[in-house]
Amino acid sequence: MHVLANSLVASALALASAGAAWSEPIQVKVFVGSMFEIGENTGDRAGEYQHWYERYWQDAEANDVPGAFAPVHCNDDGVCGSVLGMGKVNASASMQAILLNPDYDFSNAYYLITGVAGTPPSRGTIGDVAWGSWLIDYDLGHRWAPEEGEPGAPVFMPRKGYEDYRVHQLNPDLVAWGVHLSSDVDLKDSEEARTYRMRYPDEAAQATPSVKVGTHMTGDTFFHGPGLSAEAQYMAELYGADDYLVTEMEDNAITQVIKRLHGTDRIAAIRGSVNFDQGNPDETTLQHLDPAPGETAGGFAETVENIALVGAPLVDHIVSEWETWKDGVPEAPKND
Repeated sequence: MHVLANSLVASALALASAGAAWSEPIQVKVFVGSMFEIGENTGDRAGEYQHWYERYWQDAEANDVPGAFAPVHCNDDGVCGSVLGMGKVNASASMQAILLNPDYDFSNAYYLITGVAGTPPSRGTIGDVAWGSWLIDYDLGHRWAPEEGEPGAPVFMPRKGYEDYRVHQLNPDLVAWGVHLSSDVDLKDSEEARTYRMRYPDEAAQATPSVKVGTHMTGDTFFHGPGLSAEAQYMAELYGADDYLVTEMEDNAITQVIKRLHGTDRIAAIRGSVNFDQGNPDETTLQHLDPAPGETAGGFAETVENIALVGAPLVDHIVSEWETWKDGVPEAPKND
């Protein structure tokens, strides 16, 4: 009888030990956050997540996280990712739910915020991928109708109290690593995008896609037109940031959520430009917002592929050199 009892106890302890091992949180090395997927995660038209999924999580199980927009995927190398949802509230709520979930240990994790964006034709073109050096919240402050102010003057004024979260400067060393590791990436382009660029007289707009660095402007409003584009640049200068390079909807908000728990030193953000933030000289802003069939920019499929092509070298390098990276970002590589 005692032998049977001892055997049962031993079996129970073994099961408990195995259960404890299974319940250990996943040690996240890099988390990749995208904002939307068009259909399935693989096998159809790619949105922001599909190329990442096909690269890292084809064989991964989907883990539902309460409060998150979509399941989280992780591979055996500690690379995890999820679709966070579009807009500041949507994406930041998902990020917080994932960060606080006990299935994951983010104590040494790096973050790569990814997605599509718009760009001013004076600084970028369709297919570009821009590393974010600064992230600015476009919505925090005071605005008024242009006719209610001085003619030609800005219609935005910062409001006191938002200083700690309206602007984030990302770690320059991590940005430099991202740029360095993606400097030789061969970016994709399309005939449709090449043709569409020629509608704009700007040299930057007509250029072939490239990797850039600059300010990401986060706003829930899809602002369009030269006036609001100029206002975004005004805000970047007002806050002492780099030139406004892309407009998107989530980066600053996601960064604020991560900052409260883990700081900002390990956050990188990349955005691929799929549209210009204003019309060409021969169309009005409303015509640009509602193009006729066949009049869209093109290049979307190539741009979402470019985003993964540019960001993956940093993800892979961090994982393969984890002993060097786990305690913090190494000194930035020297320019050749």
